[in-house]
Amino acid sequence: MIVAQKYSHLNGEEFLYVHHKQLYKEITDVVKSINAQTHRTKISKERTMRGKKLLSPVQLNASFRKQFRAKDWHEERYTYVVTIDRKLMQKLVPLSFEEQKSHMQKIGVNTPITSYKQTDFVKDQIAVEVQFGKYSFAAFDLFVKHLLFYSGGIINVGIEILPTKRMQSQMSSGIAYFEGEVYNVLRHGRSSPPVPLLILGVEP
Repeated sequence: MIVAQKYSHLNGEEFLYVHHKQLYKEITDVVKSINAQTHRTKISKERTMRGKKLLSPVQLNASFRKQFRAKDWHEERYTYVVTIDRKLMQKLVPLSFEEQKSHMQKIGVNTPITSYKQTDFVKDQIAVEVQFGKYSFAAFDLFVKHLLFYSGGIINVGIEILPTKRMQSQMSSGIAYFEGEVYNVLRHGRSSPPVPLLILGVEP
């Protein structure tokens, strides 16, 4: 596969070039190592594509996972306390999970609501999400997950790998694609989401 298109948000790519050039190369090497055509195994049941062989998101994800794991990219989980008090939230975000719980207990909340988010590939405070799923999953990555890990001090930049429209047309309907998700980011303005991102559009 190749990186056919890319979009740098809040200097995400520039940060990688300056501080993590080798890691950036690792990511593009992983993309190049994937032979998408070997994953053209899904037989469509959709009315407009019935019987057509499509690219399998499950197999593509498994192939990316294998390659990233081989290069020591690991899964990371960020656990946190949930609050709808903005001022309290701002105090909690920089703290570790145990410190957050301790702070809540000090103010009388002995059983706070807790939650977590997980990202598949993290290395040296760089997070990579490979997304061959529905539109909502990509939006969640870009506007929630990467931001949460960034504000929590777990990462410095988030990378989203998406199929281009050309590749998406060879997959099931409803799958997020590079051009559409970059458009969504652009529509939110130059500073939203407030986290450095690099969005990569890949294709066979």
